[in-house]
This record gives sequence, structure tokens and C-alpha cells, in this order.
Amino acid sequence: MGTIICQDCQQVIEHYEDEKVTILYGTCSECSHS
Repeated sequence: MGTIICQDCQQVIEHYEDEKVTILYGTCSECSHS
């Protein structure tokens, strides 16, 4: 199970299926507007 976390506000953006546990950093829609 992988998790994508917003690098700005730390909220979980989404989970995705993966063989190993992974955390990726992205930007959620709220933070990307600013």
C-alpha cells in the first residue's frame, strides 16, 4: 500500500496499490492553487 502525502500541508492525497509500503510527496489541489 502506497500513500501520497501533500508536502505542504501533510494531508493524505490518496492511497494506491503497491507491493511495498511507500510514501510519495506531491501537492494537493488546495495547496497547488496558491
